[in-house]
Amino acid sequence: MATATATDRLSNLKSSVAGLNQISENEKSGFINLVARYLSGEAQHVEWSKIQTPTDEVVVPYDTLAPTPDGSLEIKNLLDKLVVLKLNGGLGTTMGCTGPKSVIEVRDGLTFLDLIVIQIENLNSKYGSNVPLLLMNSFNTHDDTQTIVEKYQNSNIEIHTFNQSQYPRLVVDDFLPLPSKGRTDKDGWYPPGHGDVFPSLSNSGKLDALISQGKEYVFVANSDNLGAIVDLKILNHLVAHKNEYCMEVTPKTLADVKGGTLISYEGRVQLLEIAQVPDEHVGGFKSIEKFKIFNTNNLWVNLKAIKRLVEADALKMEIIPNPKEVDGVKVLQLETAAGAAIRFFDKAIGINVPRSRFLPVKATSDLLLVQSDLYTVENGSVIRNKARTNPENPSIELGPEFKKVSNFLGRFKSIPSIVELDSLKVVGDVWFGTGVILKGKVSIVAKSGVKVEIPDGAVIANKEINGPKDL
Repeated sequence: MATATATDRLSNLKSSVAGLNQISENEKSGFINLVARYLSGEAQHVEWSKIQTPTDEVVVPYDTLAPTPDGSLEIKNLLDKLVVLKLNGGLGTTMGCTGPKSVIEVRDGLTFLDLIVIQIENLNSKYGSNVPLLLMNSFNTHDDTQTIVEKYQNSNIEIHTFNQSQYPRLVVDDFLPLPSKGRTDKDGWYPPGHGDVFPSLSNSGKLDALISQGKEYVFVANSDNLGAIVDLKILNHLVAHKNEYCMEVTPKTLADVKGGTLISYEGRVQLLEIAQVPDEHVGGFKSIEKFKIFNTNNLWVNLKAIKRLVEADALKMEIIPNPKEVDGVKVLQLETAAGAAIRFFDKAIGINVPRSRFLPVKATSDLLLVQSDLYTVENGSVIRNKARTNPENPSIELGPEFKKVSNFLGRFKSIPSIVELDSLKVVGDVWFGTGVILKGKVSIVAKSGVKVEIPDGAVIANKEINGPKDL
């Protein structure tokens, strides 16, 4: 039962939100619904005794998928059911960039977006199919993206953009929207997480348009995941088995701290985040082999099922409270995640995919990996170098001097060869020449006030370097 204060807060909030003319009625009601759910404290409690490890029917091993049909006509028919949707709401602020993250150059002068367009163009040209690309922007990336996509207007691909919702940040003290207190610039607002993809797809009119064109599945992925390319075997499996939702999961490595895992719960498949695991069970949970898989956020979802669930207001995903501060004012952002929607769809499954389908670029350390000789680019897809025998990538730790893309690029005349590298730590005022080769375990930590320049053509294997004398 909601307390009187929660009821009062909600009614005050409603009147304040009604006066915000920067957002649509759909956004206003979506926001109020989210806050109402949050205030009611409807946390979803998982009963530990009911959790079951998923079987191979629930989390399907990739190797057991049927091969893709042979004939190009069958493949064309399969592809004509598909839409690719990239989550494009993020800015490259972590890496010191100001625009949409998807326009950071990744490799050979090509941006994330260039690579995505080349991949889909290649499919459409090869099979005569019409796979459109949808970009879900946020109000932060919309204007820039509109300008950028103009350069693809002569390509063999339809590109559509739409915006995810724009919600007001909540002032923690009185639970009123920040914009109603005069903060009407961008800092007063936030995009409510990628769980918003489903209502936004519907509100934009894109969902109905795609269904009317005979499209059946949308492949949703983060624009910065270079491994998230269209996979015909997965699409073929979903169409054949009429699965409404599929989450790609992959085995965890030591580098993976985030990302929930799939469980079977009361007859349905569900995403379980580590935060939902009671303290006394964390150790046991982490040791169960079947749970050592995590959500890559590559999702395949049936369009008609999205329409059915959005219209029934049935997608009540777990709310993620995200506290922030704007000019000293404590605010709250309420967000949801698309992966958590899995439990509302019928015949939902996970597919345990190869690690190659998860190659996110979240920091310059990831950029170093994908720009190196560890990868090549073929038809827009980033392919791992077969000369690398270790299935895991080297662990890379770069100091704050390398955090921004511009600084990172400035400190490397060329990206070193790392095919035989196990781990690299670089901290301090370090500069790399061209043609450097790194092998084994390498640590280059320049002491304060000391400049370390790695000469052109240097081969560094299993070495610790703290100053020029160690070279």
